[in-house]
Amino acid sequence: MNHYLVYGIGFSAQILFSARLLTQWILSEKAGRTLSPLIFWQLSVFASFLLMVYGIMRDDLAIILSQSITYAIYIRNLHFHGHWKTIPWPLRIMAIIFPLFAAIWLACGSGNNLYTVLNNPDISTALMVWGLLGQCVFTFRFIYQLLVAEKKHESILPLGFWLLSISGSLMVLSYAVIRRDPVLFIGQLFGCVVYARNILLLRRQARISGEADQ
Repeated sequence: MNHYLVYGIGFSAQILFSARLLTQWILSEKAGRTLSPLIFWQLSVFASFLLMVYGIMRDDLAIILSQSITYAIYIRNLHFHGHWKTIPWPLRIMAIIFPLFAAIWLACGSGNNLYTVLNNPDISTALMVWGLLGQCVFTFRFIYQLLVAEKKHESILPLGFWLLSISGSLMVLSYAVIRRDPVLFIGQLFGCVVYARNILLLRRQARISGEADQ
């Protein structure tokens, strides 16, 4: 497989992921508080789509599983913003069935099946487990975010989301170093900065709110 194409897709996904974080960061800094803007979720859907394709091309189970879960959560947040129903229905159907298509491709594809992924000679069992754990922590941040959003009936990014983000990011960053995966490494390195800044913003919000209540 053409390595330029594979890494091109991977870096495109990470550029979009970084763009969503940068946009969220800029808007939050202007507002003086952590925001959950619509464009964050729009870019997330596009980036997740590309990263799932990249994961399949790289025979990387950790990437594929995590993106399959968060992809659905991104779409749910588009619903919270009232944007999902504004998308033409053919595109909505294609977006919904894509993860199923990716799963079938992974399981039945001649060159990218599940057996190949689990027996990838470039990833030891211990490294795969560590990568999956990191992706589990990283993925759970969106599950946590969805639970909070469902409770409040609005799209928000709470403190727990950012704490899980920086923890999972450090795990995935170490996985990327050992795996020698520049796509994951660059994306996670930038993400750590944004996660830390949002934690500081939320703590400042809490302190100001506490002072106002006194």
